[in-house]
Amino acid sequence: MIIHKTPLLLVALCCGFLLLGLIAFYYCLPRPLFRDPYATVILDRDHALLGALIADDGQWRFPPEPMVPEKFAKALIEYEDRRFFQHNGIDPLALARALIQNIRGRKIVSGASTLSMQITRLARKNRPRTFFQKTIEMIMALRLETLYSKQEILALYAAHAPFGGNIVGLPAAARQYFGRDAHNLSWAEACMLAVLPNSPALIHPGRNRDLLLQKRNRLLDRLYERKVIDELSCRLAKAEPLPPKPFPLPQSAPHLLARVKSENRQIVRTTLQKTLQIRATEVVWRHHERLALNGIQNAAVLILDVPSGQVLAYVGNVPDFPQAPHGNHVDAITANRSTGSLLKPFLYAAMLEAGELLPTQLIPDVPTRLGGFAPENFSREFQGAVPAYMALARSLNVPAVRLLQSYSVDRFTMLLKNLGLTGLNRPAHEYGLALILGGAEGSLWDLTGMYAGMARSVNQAENQTALDASFFAPSYIMESSAKNTGLKKQTDSLTLLNAPACWLTLEAMLLVTRPDIESAWQDFASAHKIAWKTGTSFGFRDAWAIGMTPQYCVGVWVGNVDGEGRPALTGITTAAPILFDLFDLLEGRQWFEQPLKDLVQIDVCSKSGFRAGPNCQNTQKTWVTATGLRSRPCPYCKMIICDKNRKFRVHGDCEPITNITPVKWFVLPPTLEYYYRKRHSDYYPLPPWRPDCLAKMSEFKTSALSLIYPDKNGRIYIPIELDGRPGKAVFAAAHREPQTAIYWHLDEKYLGETREVHQMEVAPEPGDHKLVLVDEHGEELVQPFSVLSK
Repeated sequence: MIIHKTPLLLVALCCGFLLLGLIAFYYCLPRPLFRDPYATVILDRDHALLGALIADDGQWRFPPEPMVPEKFAKALIEYEDRRFFQHNGIDPLALARALIQNIRGRKIVSGASTLSMQITRLARKNRPRTFFQKTIEMIMALRLETLYSKQEILALYAAHAPFGGNIVGLPAAARQYFGRDAHNLSWAEACMLAVLPNSPALIHPGRNRDLLLQKRNRLLDRLYERKVIDELSCRLAKAEPLPPKPFPLPQSAPHLLARVKSENRQIVRTTLQKTLQIRATEVVWRHHERLALNGIQNAAVLILDVPSGQVLAYVGNVPDFPQAPHGNHVDAITANRSTGSLLKPFLYAAMLEAGELLPTQLIPDVPTRLGGFAPENFSREFQGAVPAYMALARSLNVPAVRLLQSYSVDRFTMLLKNLGLTGLNRPAHEYGLALILGGAEGSLWDLTGMYAGMARSVNQAENQTALDASFFAPSYIMESSAKNTGLKKQTDSLTLLNAPACWLTLEAMLLVTRPDIESAWQDFASAHKIAWKTGTSFGFRDAWAIGMTPQYCVGVWVGNVDGEGRPALTGITTAAPILFDLFDLLEGRQWFEQPLKDLVQIDVCSKSGFRAGPNCQNTQKTWVTATGLRSRPCPYCKMIICDKNRKFRVHGDCEPITNITPVKWFVLPPTLEYYYRKRHSDYYPLPPWRPDCLAKMSEFKTSALSLIYPDKNGRIYIPIELDGRPGKAVFAAAHREPQTAIYWHLDEKYLGETREVHQMEVAPEPGDHKLVLVDEHGEELVQPFSVLSK
């Protein structure tokens, strides 16, 4: 049998060409279809536009939306492609009609382009309208219909159609021409946008706008004829004028917009409330006009919803963004700055939780030198001793440093990291005790989130399982869940601050003195109860104020982003007024409910605030955490022995037992007493010893003499004067009876005598020394110290 090879070869060639054609058809569409850059867009929680940044190619092209508004879809299909839902990318009837019209006109009069074909032309950047290019568009349109649903094809067209000038896509066009979301367009507006891509130049002012109006109205008539709209709707829609010019896009949150772009996001529905955002920005601007007179140019505000951690207002800087003459473009919310005193409440709460502190117990507030570190209070004064809650309310530095020394810097650093302070990136020992006074850096974002966590811990007191979720970073994205942003719980017991400790801390922060007209807030029943704290960094470079209620947490930073300090730049004078003006914008006057089941009432000494001991004369009830039951009893109330008149102290060797009267007495160590008695008229120093009892009193004697400076085994520097010569150090001592004479000796060399004010100027050489103090009653105090050469 003879086999003819030619037909087989033809069959093979046909199959090959068919296969190549199928492959070409399969890959004829680019992937992705559009590679155009999109604008960065942020919306508020109700989908209102907050701001947008133009795309990198200079076009206002908003990211595509999954659903096309119904009005626009009906108007577009009626105008561009009436049989859109019946064909598969090519409309044969429209193609036949266009072919007849083009033959009769001997030129291209109609292209018969379906919406699918128009999308392919847009994707190919509007190639010349030739028969060859039209054929390619039809093939690609057929492939498009196999890949996308009809709704997806409509969305592609709506996102990439030209709407005049550099406005691309329906979302951008609706915002630019009508100032609203595309889903809220009227029939007249939807029809105008439906006809505009066919002739985008018609939107520009001039006589062409009459043609645009005619096209819109004809489309409205067609919709009426097809019974898509009724007669009244048609007449009212035709009465609507065309937009005069594009609306300027809002820039209500420019710094958050820049943050979204830096995070490579395109469109974000944020948690912000647009009205609150605008009003918060106005508050910042109003205060800036006053602060700028003193050279304070920048400020930032963050308002959080406490239960969810969502951001309600985000003012990254003073709103002078385009010009940015003073670094206004810098987002101060995310910038790490010196924290000032803002970390003190967390130390206070941590020590309450650990049972190492009671709210009422006295904390020493006396001159303190720890190595080369000598903290001072902002007022440069000392209280001698102050209740812990008042030390926090007054933001006293010396008590805070002493508490941190007791708690340890390592433990506190770990706690702060677990609570969300991301600016801690050095070992704990590098921060040292200055950590509590602003030696570390933190951002307004982190710090406000941490304070909100403290408030949230109290709110969730009844829900023990929610304790792990009390502290988490704020969120500005509406779809984010607070649980997803929670900080990972560690096994360390210090990871969280429990509700009792946080509630006691908030109660102390309620006592912080408010500025100016807010200072008498307690006299008004309608006043906000706000737990708040200020902070001022070294050199007056940063001023902070953060306040909390059960519903809101507001954080404020004021300063200069270039780090320039200003004399009046303090938290109480610059940041606090902004804080309270912001709280006036917020609703709600509730206060935190006391977590009764997690608190216990104990008796504390009325004088010292420590847990009442057997020698405390008067006691009072106070709330403490359960661990507070382990705290030590009062160390300052002692039993002393007096004569019958309680005028002198005596002992059994100089007074008959029958004439001895035991008395409970509140007595502080000499150094604390020296400062404390100046501010407390109700403090009574120990009665003096009766002269005849002085001879034999060694076993009864309590120390009356103490050295304020230098510390035992302390290392000190001798200052250098302006002329280059060595200066002198001022040593200071305290005596229970200031009028008592103290005799000073340095290295067995007599220096002199002091009374009343016990201070002595000395200029020791570098090296080790021994200071000896002896009072006129023979009490001796020996203190070794060293002088450093450099």
